[in-house]
Amino acid sequence: MLCYVPGYGMHTAAGAASRMKILSWNVNGIRARAGEVADLLAREQPDVACLQEIKASADQVPIALFEMAGYWSYWHGGKGYSGIALLVHRARCEKSPDVCHPDFNTEHRIASLRVDRLTIASVYVPNGGRNFPAKLQFLEAMGNYVAATRAQGEQLVVCGDMNVARTNMDVHPKERKPNAVGQRPDERVLFERVLAQGLVDVGRALDPDNDQLFTWWAPWRNLRQRNIGWRIDYILAATSVAQSARACRVFADFGTSDHAPLVAEFEV
Repeated sequence: MLCYVPGYGMHTAAGAASRMKILSWNVNGIRARAGEVADLLAREQPDVACLQEIKASADQVPIALFEMAGYWSYWHGGKGYSGIALLVHRARCEKSPDVCHPDFNTEHRIASLRVDRLTIASVYVPNGGRNFPAKLQFLEAMGNYVAATRAQGEQLVVCGDMNVARTNMDVHPKERKPNAVGQRPDERVLFERVLAQGLVDVGRALDPDNDQLFTWWAPWRNLRQRNIGWRIDYILAATSVAQSARACRVFADFGTSDHAPLVAEFEV
């Protein structure tokens, strides 16, 4: 595991509140949506924000915008493709956090940090449309990573775009297609293996019967306005953390990305 260490570690702010709010959003290009991210941070004040598909290297990101919003930020991406980010509110830590990358971090797709005894990872699983075997390899490696992290006693929260709809319930009937990438049995099996290592799908656990709960909509034919979508973005938490979840909301009407932001609140 490789760690980015900016010269100092994380220190939880004295007297920090016990509630932890975590945001996750595939922004589909941070340069186009930096203002929207800043607006969402100001409105929701999450303790940690996990972003995916930033499509930018760190030198292309208006970092000052997020510093003014009160966040330490770490940007891990390349020009025009993939990439993730982690932002931590300065009220939660006195200094910029250390960030770690598992060994299977290819194409800038996963990074984690620690906040208040939680290890929080931002993940962007390959879509699989161009290289499906690489997607399966990533999901398998992620399952191994979760198992190893949990075996070390870490309280893990994994946030991001997993590019897999867990079941047919997570896809609108008009979008269900047998063996479509994102709905294939083999990738669903691997995703369930990730969860089987001791993680809970918080959104579904809190809203088990909602068959209209989607996080991504294809950008045509007004599918978003008609809520004809897929649920492929998740906040996954260790069982003991998930049991403390108070909410997990999807902001289906926010922003111009093709994905919706998710916000979960925990008592930690």
